[in-house]
Amino acid sequence: MEKETGYNVQDAFLSQIRRSRASVTVFLVNGVKLQGNITWFDDTTVLLKRDDQTQLIYKHAISTVMPSIPVNVFETAATEPTDRDITLGDDFN
Repeated sequence: MEKETGYNVQDAFLSQIRRSRASVTVFLVNGVKLQGNITWFDDTTVLLKRDDQTQLIYKHAISTVMPSIPVNVFETAATEPTDRDITLGDDFN
């Protein structure tokens, strides 16, 4: 199957949350609730940090991501690059 190119709402949403360093609540498909800050993500995983602990979460296990601040991906998607356009470590050293 050919990969879709162009605008990706998931990347824009996660990228805006990561850049703003907003706290999030992540609900997994099994009902588990996780809280923290998204520090990185790729096609299959999300890194969630809380206190000094980092968790690697597989996207297929995520049901819902709820940021603590309003997110409007349609305002920023055209002007901001997604994390795919940034090399690891640009924002979180």
